[in-house]
Formats: sequence, C-alpha cells, structure tokens
Amino acid sequence: MDSINLMVEEHRNIKRMLKIIREYCYKILKDEDVQYEDFYKMIDFIRSYADDHHHGKEEELLFNRMVDELGPAAQKLVTHGMLVEHDLGRLYTKQLEDALTKVLDGDEEAKLDLIGNAMAYADLLHRHIDKEDRVVYEFARKNLEKDTLDKINYECTIFENRAREENVQNNYLNLLDELETNLSI
Repeated sequence: MDSINLMVEEHRNIKRMLKIIREYCYKILKDEDVQYEDFYKMIDFIRSYADDHHHGKEEELLFNRMVDELGPAAQKLVTHGMLVEHDLGRLYTKQLEDALTKVLDGDEEAKLDLIGNAMAYADLLHRHIDKEDRVVYEFARKNLEKDTLDKINYECTIFENRAREENVQNNYLNLLDELETNLSI
C-alpha cells in the first residue's frame, strides 16, 4: 500500500464534504429549506473520517517520522504548520457544533455562527489539503529514507485493516453519496 497515495485519495473525499458544507451554507443564505440535522452528519464525517481516520494516519505514521528524520525544516512545516491547522479545524468544528445546537434551539442569529464556522473550516481545509498534497507529501516522498517509507506503508496497511473491520471507508463514502444526493450534486 502506498500510504501517501491513499492520503491524497482521502483528501479528495474530504473535498467532497467541503463542497457539501458550502452548498448547505448557501442554501441557508438563500433562505431555502435546510435539514439542519444533516450538519450533525457533516460533523461526524469531519471528526471520524477527516480527523480520526485521515489526520490520525498523518499524525501517528507520517508527521512524527518527518520531524525525527528530516530535522528543522520538517519540524517547522509539521509542528508550526500542519498540526496547528489540524487543531484550528477542531476548534471550528466545535464552534460549528455549538452554533448548530443554538440554531436547533430556535436561535436564528446563531445561523451566522453556523455559516461562519462551517465556511472557516472549509476554507482552512481547502488550503491545508493543497499544502499537504503539493508540499508536505512531496517533501516526505523525496527526503524520507526508503525504509522509513516502507515502514509507514506497512503501518498504514495495519491501520486500514482495523478501519476496514469498522467499515470506516464505506460508511463515510456512503454518507458523502447520501448528502450529495440530497443536494443533487
């Protein structure tokens, strides 16, 4: 298994969700009928697929090895770049969830916070994914030792086998299909 190619593929799935988030926010702006409960599904995708599953592989398998093996450049790129953005995405997700609760409790003004945090997350992740695909992953491919990349690939296979037992990929790809169908994307 080529773990970096898999992570790039997962980025494509995450971008599908970012498009869904944007479409739902636009429907709110246009005062169209919105199933606000669907935002809980989006939050679940963000936390379970994008963060636990995808960022879990990056943080547990790739980034730590980059820092250990590639020195100050990787330290700066990973610790002061990618990991900070992962945490910022978690903050936006928490604030999105808080706003959603308020909206569902009847607070119309909280729709501003819902849209603001959803779009902040989507914008952050679009830029973050672009940096990882074009810079971080290529830096890792070109500079990590072959043995290190082989070990990452092996550990990624184990990680994915566990996820397969829990049906992670299928569950969240089906969720993407469902939400895209709801929006006619």
